[in-house]
Amino acid sequence: MNLFRTKSIEQSIADTDEPEYQLKKSLTALDLTVFGVGVVIGAGIFTLTGRVAHQMTGPAIVLSFIVAAVCCALAAMCYAEFASTVPVSGSAYTFSYASLGELFAWIIGWDLILEMFLGASVVAQGWSAYLGVLMEKLGLPIPSAIGYGGVIDLPAVLLIVALGVLITIGIKESMRVNLVLVGVKLFIVLFVIVAGIMFINPANYTPFIPEAAPSEAVGGFSWTQPLLQWVTGSAPMAFGWSGVFAGAALVFFAYIGFDVVATTAEEAKNPQKDLPVGIIASLSICTVLYCAVAVVVTGMVNYADIDPKAALASAFVYHGQTWMATLISAGAVAGLTTVVLTLMIGATRIIFAMSRDNLLPISIAKVHPKYRTPWKISIIVTAVCAVTAGVTPIGVLEEMVNIGTLTAFIMVSIAVVVLRKQRPDLPRAFKVPWSPVLPILSAIICFYLTLNLSIETWARFLIWLAIGIAIYFAYGYRNSRLVTGKPLPHDIEEAMAQGHVPRPDERP
Repeated sequence: MNLFRTKSIEQSIADTDEPEYQLKKSLTALDLTVFGVGVVIGAGIFTLTGRVAHQMTGPAIVLSFIVAAVCCALAAMCYAEFASTVPVSGSAYTFSYASLGELFAWIIGWDLILEMFLGASVVAQGWSAYLGVLMEKLGLPIPSAIGYGGVIDLPAVLLIVALGVLITIGIKESMRVNLVLVGVKLFIVLFVIVAGIMFINPANYTPFIPEAAPSEAVGGFSWTQPLLQWVTGSAPMAFGWSGVFAGAALVFFAYIGFDVVATTAEEAKNPQKDLPVGIIASLSICTVLYCAVAVVVTGMVNYADIDPKAALASAFVYHGQTWMATLISAGAVAGLTTVVLTLMIGATRIIFAMSRDNLLPISIAKVHPKYRTPWKISIIVTAVCAVTAGVTPIGVLEEMVNIGTLTAFIMVSIAVVVLRKQRPDLPRAFKVPWSPVLPILSAIICFYLTLNLSIETWARFLIWLAIGIAIYFAYGYRNSRLVTGKPLPHDIEEAMAQGHVPRPDERP
């Protein structure tokens, strides 16, 4: 059983030239940077900052953001090296297929599907929450049964359906909408920073790292306690340095997105140059803005009084600035839209790459003849995300997204070292400095962060992984194009029209 067979980089690149499976190359370095900023800035600022500061870190949430940023920066360099070397859709899946082998590639692809599907669904729910706040302030409240936290979250469902139509029409059209919404979002973030400075009370920063205290889970085994605390036998704690690192494992969700830039590698005009710029620039911009917002919000309101549901808007209400809160809610609605959009695009590109290799049915990988997008996959992604966002209980998905992403980061970090050894001859437009030290450090830090996630998250993740491995052995292992040796299938009529296949009347 050759579970570790690899797909050559040359073959991966050759597949991108097949007409019926070829995506449109239209993205520049600016597009990729905006794409990254569009997906990264959103969930962390608008939905996680308040909850983590209130429950786990206090003002030290800025340290959690920095720890998570260091982890992401190391992983980002690994992604940048791979994306510039293997400019093919699929991100970590494609990278792992070229270096670690098919089984690892499948696992990573399966994890990335988890990240993108659940990430889009989580943020759509956050979008619905801010839309509810905005509509209430405008005097048009959404009925509770069909709003955020209701029987069905109808706004979240409608958002995903609308974006599903957009990503089917085309990547460049999606980017134009993304550019406008990212501009609105950056304005709101900068507004929070500048306007919020006026309301900072330095006393709110004391204590900067609140004293560690037992969390609500104390008193024996709890599914919600971090795995590391259970393994070491330590009591579940909040705040203190343990709270800072546990907080880093959660706010890591805020940085998810820069890796989505790598999924669009095949659609970049100059991937060797533009992809490293897009990945590293978007992460750098977002880190600075995250830390600034965290400092301002925890300075405006004491961490014990922060509203965990809508921290930014509520901080201005706390100071009597209701109009500012309304403006921020409107900006959050626009900002979170871009996150859902880009995560859905990422999901379609991961599935597209796996389907083109026939690890998933190859029939869904054909692109639309006019729009040059994987339209069948877009419909599948839209349907799954809409159902998940519409009926899944609030707050149970974030950590699942994190563990899927961290696992992908670990694999990519290891794969960089492996590919350097296997294929030193490959031209690399960007190289991770001090390799293999930094890639290995990246893998270690990412693994440590996974240990700070809850036991129930690990249990759900292992169940998801078991389902994925079962699907691989039931379909992918036997039908992989590496096994069958079959080329990408083409439409018979088109093949005959182009002379690749003789017509019936021409056959002997």
